[in-house]
Amino acid sequence: MKKGKQVMDNEPPSYQEATAGYEEMEAQFVWDDKNIRRTFIRKVYAILMVQQLVTVGIVCLFTFCGPVRFYIQTHPGLYMASYIMFFATYIALSCCGELRRQFPWNVILLVLFTLSMAFMMGFVSSFYNTKSVILCLGITALVCFSVTVFSFQSKYDFTSCQGVLFSLCMVMLLCAITISIVVPFGYVPWLHAIYAVLGAILFTLFLAFDTQLLLGNKRVSISPEEYIFATLSIYLDVIYLYTFMLQILGGGRD
Repeated sequence: MKKGKQVMDNEPPSYQEATAGYEEMEAQFVWDDKNIRRTFIRKVYAILMVQQLVTVGIVCLFTFCGPVRFYIQTHPGLYMASYIMFFATYIALSCCGELRRQFPWNVILLVLFTLSMAFMMGFVSSFYNTKSVILCLGITALVCFSVTVFSFQSKYDFTSCQGVLFSLCMVMLLCAITISIVVPFGYVPWLHAIYAVLGAILFTLFLAFDTQLLLGNKRVSISPEEYIFATLSIYLDVIYLYTFMLQILGGGRD
């Protein structure tokens, strides 16, 4: 009798007993992961907001202030210097993973990148009339807001569309090559218009793609440690969208 009771006492626990605290631990892990993701999203959009304000401020300064506009248009070397800084900081932030995660170098490089890109956008915008610049800024802001809200609310997974985005990039490349061959023999407005429209569509899709990478609940997501890279990607989407809007709707300054 005692032997039978001892055998019963040594039986392994049941499945319910063994996993009694598992569901609670899993729920706590999911909750912590959601909190980390929300903090990550807030950090990205806070940095992005500062970048956009700096860019819009410089664009408005170069567009509306006559002496500043005249100075930068007569000194194209400043544009080349800003382009070199943009290219160097972009390579450093996109290719050097350890560098963009190392404070304060990641912040310093991001500040230099933003200032160089803002200067380039201000230089380009100075050659368009003020109405075109204001119109394109407004349309870009409206498109970005609409795409961001749609990306957060939609159940459609844009992160699974890498093939479509790659195909559109190839079409853009072929259009760019065609334009570079044709332009020396004469400017073709409709070909340039097609190129600009395709570019606007492409970077609208890229904006939706990069926005959903932040969410963490799609097929592909980005690590919360990569807030600099996430900010960089969305900022470039917005900038390229604005430049293509200028090419579509912008009018030259008289």
